[in-house]
Amino acid sequence: MRARSAVFDVYGDHLAARDYWAPISGVITLLQACQIAPPATRTAVSRMASQGWLQPVTRHGVRGYAATQVARHRLVEASGRIYRRGPADWDGRWHVVVTDRPGDRSQRERVTATLGYLGYGRIAPQTWLAAGTAPELATSLAALQIGYSAFTTSDLADPQTVVARTWDLTDLAVSYRAFTRDAQQLRQEASSGWSPERAYAVRSDLVHRWRKFLFRDPALPTQVLPPDWPGQPARDVFLEVADQLLPPARIFVTKALAVAGAPSTVEDED
Repeated sequence: MRARSAVFDVYGDHLAARDYWAPISGVITLLQACQIAPPATRTAVSRMASQGWLQPVTRHGVRGYAATQVARHRLVEASGRIYRRGPADWDGRWHVVVTDRPGDRSQRERVTATLGYLGYGRIAPQTWLAAGTAPELATSLAALQIGYSAFTTSDLADPQTVVARTWDLTDLAVSYRAFTRDAQQLRQEASSGWSPERAYAVRSDLVHRWRKFLFRDPALPTQVLPPDWPGQPARDVFLEVADQLLPPARIFVTKALAVAGAPSTVEDED
């Protein structure tokens, strides 16, 4: 787990009730539980601040960082996708996006990563397809300074073949099955009881691994997925283990932030 990803997970998973703010020393303690050294955490936080994800905020004399509005929007959206219980409804319409040509390789890679995260697969050099419109498409591409045009259609000949050519579902299915096996093993081990710190570290790793699927899984409707698709069984066991580990993990988070001088909730600041 990289420090930057771990910081995002801390803010998205545990800090909503604290107005997305934490003392820097508390963040360092939490990441140390995940075997991330303090210098790496400080560097990640500094870079995230320069990139507009975090901003320095001092509360009650304690130096810390709060998520910016842009980051909060992304964290809420990501949390909704991470902890969604079942497949989303589908109206049968596909969304086609044609982007302007990126100016250089770096911009091209960012466009590819962003559209992939939003569920789009490339069907031509600048043409992308998704099973529905991503609400944050416009703001995401505007941030990358990429223009685009788009339209929706229900007329997609042989959608199963198009899906198979656009996304590598075979490799994704293998990853889902491997994740399910690992999560089932964790469920069994956790039943014996873990310390709050151990529960936090294991849950953080589990959420981090699951979050990677957000960049790989296009969230296709059941109607066009292969039979016996392993995505939902993997989601079910992930949610079960994540819920199982959340109470002890929150104990560790509360203790780490209290030692760092943070009030327990936003209301406690009043």
